[in-house]
Amino acid sequence: MQDDANFKRIMAGLAETLEIVEGRAQPARVYAPAEIDVKAIRAKTGLSQAAFAARYGFTLGAVRDWEQKRRRPEASARILLKVIEMRPEVVEAALEVA
Repeated sequence: MQDDANFKRIMAGLAETLEIVEGRAQPARVYAPAEIDVKAIRAKTGLSQAAFAARYGFTLGAVRDWEQKRRRPEASARILLKVIEMRPEVVEAALEVA
């Protein structure tokens, strides 16, 4: 009996995954990228480390540590950095309102 219940849960999960992949459903939660290239993202903005930190609310030390791989950004910072990479104008517009 337990095997049947486990099989049904696995199949339900696979069906849900297929719906997400095909765009018929949204994932239940957002996943932060495991790795992010902070230096490349900052370079794309054309900002210095200090200007990048100031514009997006990071500390200069954090940006330096991330770029030199001494520290890894927390999940929330990785998500913000991904948005900065993909749509910096959205982050800037949101910060102007704040």
